[in-house]
This record gives sequence, C-alpha cells and structure tokens, in this order.
Amino acid sequence: MEPTRTVRSDSPDNDSFFRDTFFRRFALRPHTLELEGGVTKTYPFPTFYADVGCSIGIFFCDYAAAERLMPHPLIKPVRMPRGRTLVIFSCYEYRHVMRVWPYNEIAMSIPVMANASFSPPVLPMLVSDAFKRFGYYVFGMPVTSRENQLRGNKLWGLPKLTQAIDIESTNGVCTTVAKGDDGAPYFTLRVPTSGKATLFDVRGHLYSKLDDRILKARTCFFGRFNVTKYMRTLLAPNSPSPRQWLELGAGKDAETLRSLRIEPHPFQFRYAQSMSACFDLPIDGFDIGQ
Repeated sequence: MEPTRTVRSDSPDNDSFFRDTFFRRFALRPHTLELEGGVTKTYPFPTFYADVGCSIGIFFCDYAAAERLMPHPLIKPVRMPRGRTLVIFSCYEYRHVMRVWPYNEIAMSIPVMANASFSPPVLPMLVSDAFKRFGYYVFGMPVTSRENQLRGNKLWGLPKLTQAIDIESTNGVCTTVAKGDDGAPYFTLRVPTSGKATLFDVRGHLYSKLDDRILKARTCFFGRFNVTKYMRTLLAPNSPSPRQWLELGAGKDAETLRSLRIEPHPFQFRYAQSMSACFDLPIDGFDIGQ
C-alpha cells in the first residue's frame, strides 16, 4: 500500500462494522485532536479495528542492545536465556477502523517490565495480563497513513512515520515489505499462514514516551491465530534457519533493527486472516515511579 501523505478532512461512515460482542465490551468516549493543515477531528476512543489481517514474527535479539532502546531507566526488556530478549514484529492490515480510513502498519516492539522488583528469566510467553507491570515498548512504527502518524505522534508519542508497506499472502506465506523514502525495501518479514489454531483474547499495555512523560495505554485483541512455535531455540542461541524469514536492508532505515543483532531463526509465528482489536488513550495519572 502506497502512503497517504495528506490528511483528509472527511471520515468514513463505518460504525456498522463494530457491533459484535467484542466491541460491546467497551464504552466509547470522544476526543478531539488537531492534526495539520487546519484539519481537526473528533475520534471515538478506544479506537476500534475490525476484520484486521495480522501476521506476527517473534525473534530473539541481544538484551543489552534492546536495553539501550528503552525510554526510561525503570523500563527493562524481559530477560530470556543466554543474554537475550525478544523483538516482535506485528504487521497489520487495518481494513476497517472506526471513522478512520484504512491503512497498513508495522509495530516493532520489545516485551518489557516497568518498575518491577524482579524480571522473570522466562515470562509465560506473551500473556500480558499475567504480570501487572508487563507490557510492550514500541521502538519503530511505520504506517501508510499521515493521519495515523499524527494520531500516534500527538496522542501517545509513538514513533510512527509514513512509509509504503506492502502485505501479500501467497503460497502459504504472508509477506510484509516496508520501503524507505527512496523506495528501497529495508524490512521484509515472511510469516507462514498455517499453524496450530489458537484462540487469543488478550488485554495488554503499550508503554511510550511523550514530552518526557512515560505513558501507558491499554490494547486488546480477539481472534483465532495459526501459531507456529520453535521452543528449542530457547536454549540454542543463533540457531541456523533453513529459510530467511526476516530480511533487513543495508540503508539507514534498518540501522536500529541491525543494532539489535536479531537471530536468524524465529521463536514464534502467528497469523490471523481476520481479528478484532482496540487501542485506548493513555491511562490518566499513570506514574512510572509508582
């Protein structure tokens, strides 16, 4: 999908896509945001996403390198065996967003513990409501929509930037390609669409930094994913991979990703043809020190 670099003044009338039981869990409230070019919009929050295509690749990377990306000394990557942590690439086709035009997005994140008295060496894998201080720190977030870049920058301090993102599923593999301003691919992720069918009904949190403040926001999703796990890689660092699932370019857009020393063999894949999700405004009064 090619990027949209201007902000439309209108919004889609698409409330009819958000009437199932998942969305009825949440009470909507309005929030007005000044975007750019004289455009101001009032959005309902939490933001609702319906019929979302989602492919996720989870890899091991160097703990010390990931720690250097953290936005605050009290936020630490989750420790994994052999001096490692995890990096997660979540690729989304947002087909229906309540009163927002469709777009593609990649969330590049690291699972973290915030102001925790301990950091478990092996966290029950990515079950975000198991530990109250567990969450995700997003260090990179390309998106195909200028409007949604501004939403992410202004409301949460998320590192969104507008770029081209192509997502295509063929021959049992979902491939996501992000391109820099020069048009060259710098990130390619291939995720198998097969796997063990697993129902996810998850409530989690994202940590971000806006104007020197650490924010915490709730994210939820519901859907059936096909999951592929490679548990042997837990104790086998830098295991060779028979296929190049993750490919990074040589340019500046991939510098941060290369610095993480991401291992070639994946730890886990998840794929959903269609899921439901929501993402809320930052929690009022959150204090990272408490």
